[in-house]
Amino acid sequence: MPPGGEARPDAPDPFAAWVSDLETRHLSPLGVPAVRRGIQALSTIYVERRTSLARGAALDGDGKRAAFALFYAPLHFLAARFAARALGAANPPPSRILDLGCGTLAAGAAWAIEAAGRPALVGVERQAWAVEEARRTVRALGLSGYARRGDALRTPLPGAGGAIVAGWLANEIGEDGRARLLPRLLDAAARGARILVLEPIAERLSPWWDGWAEAVLAAGGRADLWRFEADLPEPIRRLDEAAGLDHSEITARTLWLPGAHPLAPYAPAGVSSLTSGEILRHQKTFPR
Repeated sequence: MPPGGEARPDAPDPFAAWVSDLETRHLSPLGVPAVRRGIQALSTIYVERRTSLARGAALDGDGKRAAFALFYAPLHFLAARFAARALGAANPPPSRILDLGCGTLAAGAAWAIEAAGRPALVGVERQAWAVEEARRTVRALGLSGYARRGDALRTPLPGAGGAIVAGWLANEIGEDGRARLLPRLLDAAARGARILVLEPIAERLSPWWDGWAEAVLAAGGRADLWRFEADLPEPIRRLDEAAGLDHSEITARTLWLPGAHPLAPYAPAGVSSLTSGEILRHQKTFPR
């Protein structure tokens, strides 16, 4: 089984090829020590110096950019793919997936691949470097879509037939940004769009989470905490070890609003489509 989950019978899984392309472009020129330092620097920024994110500190050097694209983006891809599969988010495939604050487009791409590559994929990102990397993600994974520079808080949101993913975004936009984003997501869901929000599981990194979860539950959605086993690709595993980390278990919190589609069955039925060994534990699911 390829890293990232069970291969589709009608097409090879493109995840490994994407990671190989990232390794060639980001690891080969810099080497493991430089990328390791970038991983450690990003980890410090996201945990201890979050206020510097607004100034673009996460992408202000080659090492951190390589770490973001080669290491964290594939981990985000895996988390989004596992969650989308467990939630039944790709059945039926949405016509369009809008990835807000897309970074390198990992979360939206994961959802699109779960939907057999059928949705048109649109990424909106403020960082020019990340937009170009997102465009490479679309090409490397054989998807249909594009990325553009823009403000996630001002981007028009789709309604029925569409889907919106906000992956690791809400933590970065501050209290004012979250106050603007949540009502817009709830409105899009009321108009029929599917909404998937992903964030880290650490409660101290997202003290706003409970308020968002209450609003999503009241709107007919669900809130989950996931822990998935992951068979990491060799470059990611090597960097993981070099940085003193352990991502053999990938974690994420999700908020899910099904829009015009029925809510997926309550766990564990909602995760039964995952293959054996793919999911380690599913915790703290709150049905409406």
